[in-house]
Amino acid sequence: MTKQNRLPTKLTTALLSDAVARDRVTARRAALLEILLYERYLTREQLISRVEYQQGIGCFGAKTWQEVFYRDMRFVKKAFSNAGYTLKYSRSAETPGYYLQGEGNLHEDIQIAIRGAIAELDEAQMKIYRRLTPAQKFAQAASMIDLGRKVSSNISTQRQETENAV
Repeated sequence: MTKQNRLPTKLTTALLSDAVARDRVTARRAALLEILLYERYLTREQLISRVEYQQGIGCFGAKTWQEVFYRDMRFVKKAFSNAGYTLKYSRSAETPGYYLQGEGNLHEDIQIAIRGAIAELDEAQMKIYRRLTPAQKFAQAASMIDLGRKVSSNISTQRQETENAV
């Protein structure tokens, strides 16, 4: 018989964060858990691409990636079960992929964020956007991606500088 975890949530979170930073397997599995908690009906390929976006291409390995993925998914399914969720797979043509039984297509936090973003839309801005050419829309999207990369790079640099200073 195992003892219940009596660590406060903040300590458990710190422990998990450290494990994710040190161990590739834990990082992959934590990413899978988080993705599936917030999104539903994702196929194997979609899950792998999302995790690889976070962890780097090839994080499941080169030769045995399918075996690694399914081993990770067995862990993920058990973890969800321990938390009171049931992870299933839909083979439906309309909605294929992994989902949490009894949960909506998106986690409530994501739905709230979407509603908030929609409420902030300005009709005048939408009219202007509709008049843009495809090339202008592409340039605008590329500019936003570049800004996101710069912000992410700056945050990473600041973290490294902070860690080196300690």
